[in-house]
Amino acid sequence: MGGGAMIGGGGIGMIILVLIISFITGTNPLELLQQTDVVIPSEGTAPTGTPPADDPQAQFVAVVLGDTEDTWRRIFSQGGSRYEDPVLVLFDGSVRSACGMASSAVGPFYCPADHKLYLDLSFFRELAQRFGAPGQFAQAYVIAHEVGHHIQTLLGISSQVNQARSRASEAEGNALSVRQELQADCYAGVWGHHAGRRNLLDEGDVEDGLRAAAAIGDDRLQKQSQGYVVPESFTHGSAAQRQQWLLRGLKTGDINQCDTFNAGSL
Repeated sequence: MGGGAMIGGGGIGMIILVLIISFITGTNPLELLQQTDVVIPSEGTAPTGTPPADDPQAQFVAVVLGDTEDTWRRIFSQGGSRYEDPVLVLFDGSVRSACGMASSAVGPFYCPADHKLYLDLSFFRELAQRFGAPGQFAQAYVIAHEVGHHIQTLLGISSQVNQARSRASEAEGNALSVRQELQADCYAGVWGHHAGRRNLLDEGDVEDGLRAAAAIGDDRLQKQSQGYVVPESFTHGSAAQRQQWLLRGLKTGDINQCDTFNAGSL
């Protein structure tokens, strides 16, 4: 994914999910949608149109993002710091960000320059149809992964990686990118762990998330696109690695278990 989580899968529909979260938090379900920073790009930034505000898929994304915000606020607070909520930008076709113009072909991405998460909802159809990873939990995994990149930015990890990559060879830079992406997968799992403790996940949901993580592994994608695999060119990690780090976050719920940069092996 450009910089891509977990909630409601097989047995949890979006409306049920909203009601569960609102019951737990004592919040009006409509307020859950209103509290999340969601931006619909203005004309000219998304030439092919934008999803309407009442689109069920857009509402689902807003609810998932809002739940990640609640989780990470608590985790940051426990560590003595303050979590800054990212802004979600929904677009269709193409969009202009502080990181430049991007089309839907790049997939969901996070831009550290403006602290915004950009998402073309059509990617979820591709996730199900092309990558064989349907289910709302698989979709939420993608969202939480991009939130993971936001966390890396807040913690200063992204800037350190960028500095290191500027001095590294292409192969070394790719290896750093893999570690950064796998850490974002682990962060997504940390959120999924806390969502599970609130009974928002079931076993089928976890399987959906792991299936999605494997589907977008570099080895799987390279095999599909060119028929062979070049590990030295990996930038996101193999299917097995993505599953492993996502599962580590899911099992432990501990951000300290996500230090991919000091891990002896991935």
